[in-house]
Amino acid sequence: MEINDFCRTPVWYPVLAGHTFLTTFVKLHDNEIKALANGETEGKNVEDVINRMRLPMNSIPGNCFVSVDTVSPTDTERFKGKRGAVFSPESAWKFLAKSQKVRDAAGAGLVEYVCIRPFRRMNQTREFRLFIYNGKLSAMSQYWLIRHFRRLEGIKKNLWKKGESFFEKIAWALPVKNLVMDIYLTSDGDILVIDINPWGKPTDPLLLRTWDRNWDQETGIMLMPPPWKISGDVNVSF
Repeated sequence: MEINDFCRTPVWYPVLAGHTFLTTFVKLHDNEIKALANGETEGKNVEDVINRMRLPMNSIPGNCFVSVDTVSPTDTERFKGKRGAVFSPESAWKFLAKSQKVRDAAGAGLVEYVCIRPFRRMNQTREFRLFIYNGKLSAMSQYWLIRHFRRLEGIKKNLWKKGESFFEKIAWALPVKNLVMDIYLTSDGDILVIDINPWGKPTDPLLLRTWDRNWDQETGIMLMPPPWKISGDVNVSF
């Protein structure tokens, strides 16, 4: 199996369903995929897919998070303001169609399904990226590089052990040896898979900085360092 195939949510979900959010998939007709690629928000094609999305969305109490096979609409105002939470199928389709990432994926033939799962407001300190190379966990990075979280330093070793333990539990089921996995550590101590990404560019190596490194050597966990503090006499000239 090619890694890019496994990165599609409808492909990896059956493998990792016991370690991720309950997800429903709505198959798209070719003309609906074209409508999505064109950013259409009304018309017969749009009405048809919205009607098929209604039942799975209505079965979820509260808000939903909606994506397509390989991308989520993280480049929309909806995501920036509400982390992508949507309630109605009309709203869900609208923000998929507004996403340039989603439209590009649909236009490139990378979309077959709309993926629907319950919306969960996640704590940014609990999101991490795992780097799996040659079938082994090579490194783990803080996902949100917005600032240093001091409380993570105190549990750094424990976080790495959790990552190792989780990978050992699922390694047997993974059909590819090199991949990047985004995870969420719940307050109950569980780990949920958020997404699977292809190895190398364009996937962001985050705090690992570059893909040009010895991945066979275990790096462990990388966290944002504390800010520098400058003391003494400081002269700055322009």
